[in-house]
Amino acid sequence: MNKAMLSQVLESFRAGDLSLETALDKLKLLPYEDIGFAKIDHHRAMRQGFPEVIFGQGKTAGQVAHLMEHLVSGNGNVLTTRATAEMYEAVAAVLPNACYSELARIIYVQQETLPVDEERFILVITAGTSDIPVAEEAALTAELMGNKVERVFDVGVAGIHRLFAQQQIIEQANVLVVVAGMEGALASVIGGLVAKPIIAVPTSVGYGANFQGLSALLCMLNSCAAGISVVNIDNGFGAGRLASIINHMR
Repeated sequence: MNKAMLSQVLESFRAGDLSLETALDKLKLLPYEDIGFAKIDHHRAMRQGFPEVIFGQGKTAGQVAHLMEHLVSGNGNVLTTRATAEMYEAVAAVLPNACYSELARIIYVQQETLPVDEERFILVITAGTSDIPVAEEAALTAELMGNKVERVFDVGVAGIHRLFAQQQIIEQANVLVVVAGMEGALASVIGGLVAKPIIAVPTSVGYGANFQGLSALLCMLNSCAAGISVVNIDNGFGAGRLASIINHMR
């Protein structure tokens, strides 16, 4: 339940359109709902501006479906990250309006169209095409949270002229999410080109000495370029969420 929904309940009660019993019934799930194997935080949208997001990895398809079915009641846009096709089939059986991005590995139910500022956009950039799944997780997350998102893929340092050709859109962006595996150098290069907040996302893409993303993570953390923050390895969702918060700040 977000602020708008809560305000509507309270205003309806004050106007006499809702009885006390009905109003209490609508509010009974605050601050959370205990469904046995999980406690759903229905109050999160009130505190943080967006409902609780389900992390699908490690959960069964049935658990994900059960969680999403409960979350869509009284919440706006709802999503599950690290989701599989099997999970989507279980969710679609109870929520026919659910959608699935196989590339981003996100199941989502879009129940409201959030206002988007067309003048302020998030730019998601990847070093290579192998980084696109993590980048799409970030991009779709930010879009579902009410942001305009642009994408630039495959402009890594191995062919740095490809990056320089994107200078105009890079300078126009309000926030940049830079996704890179291998040695993760792209974030440092972009950090030296713009005076915008950069969220660096290391990916687990790379050969053995990449250590499943550890080398990219350490490279990004040790960047000599200022204005770069770093999220965890393959954490596209975390980058998309942080970019959304920054983009909505005034």
